[in-house]
Amino acid sequence: MTIQEIKIGTQRIGALIGKGGATKRKIEENTGSTIRIDSEEGDVHIEGEDAFGVLRAADVVTAIARGFSPERAFVLFEDEDMAIEIIDLSEIDPSPKQQERLRGRIIGKAGKGRQQIEDMTRVEISVQGKTVTLIGMPEKLRTARAAIEMLINGAQHETVFSFLEKKRREAREDMLGYYY
Repeated sequence: MTIQEIKIGTQRIGALIGKGGATKRKIEENTGSTIRIDSEEGDVHIEGEDAFGVLRAADVVTAIARGFSPERAFVLFEDEDMAIEIIDLSEIDPSPKQQERLRGRIIGKAGKGRQQIEDMTRVEISVQGKTVTLIGMPEKLRTARAAIEMLINGAQHETVFSFLEKKRREAREDMLGYYY
């Protein structure tokens, strides 16, 4: 029996449970795990016989807790290599004002910065509170993380998008080289 315990914000419990328990049920069905939720404390208890299933359920719960809609979090079910990564902005700068500035740089005007990074890397991104959460394939996660770190360190958006375009071109060339 594998067990995982996760603490989530009480404001995200509704999203985790879903209408009529649909989201919780889908996670349980896809992972073969059982989920118990303490709605008052925000404690989530996940258990099951299949260790990978329990860990995948924990990833999906974490993604929903970090601001992803259940539908976006469910991309973790599409491929077993899919991973989740969290960047803690409070480790970069403890000041709430600086964290707000960093979130703004990552999101960009009207969300266009975040959307551009998502489109160019095929990584799902959620910016909530003190964290930036990424879901994607490992190689693409590294590229998206590098782009976000560039923004955090003060690089201009144009520079970051040029970097991403270069990475996309390299990936395309690698793919062509693999087949030809």
